[in-house]
Amino acid sequence: MPRSVNHVASKARRKKILKLAKGFFGRRKNVWTVAKNAVEKALLYAYRDRKVRKRKFRSLWIQRINAGARQYGMSYSQFMSLIHKNNIQINRKVLADLAMNQPEAFKSIIEKIQK
Repeated sequence: MPRSVNHVASKARRKKILKLAKGFFGRRKNVWTVAKNAVEKALLYAYRDRKVRKRKFRSLWIQRINAGARQYGMSYSQFMSLIHKNNIQINRKVLADLAMNQPEAFKSIIEKIQK
């Protein structure tokens, strides 16, 4: 009895991987074994870097808040300490946006916490 192989499923699997490899350079886009490795690696990087992006944004917000606070003679850690002591619940994303785009609003927060 002849061996039964499911070519429909295996071809679909290969097609799916090669579709994901579209735009890759050289053999990574059209040779099954090379493309499979490249796509697996790319998916791992994508998963990892979705988490790294969040870290980088938090770091950027902290730098912006620090720059805004230093204009008024205060370090980032002093500023955040006073924010917490005064029960002002604004997250770093919003504080960074205020420091960059609305310096008057940021100044009013500084004046409020310095009292």
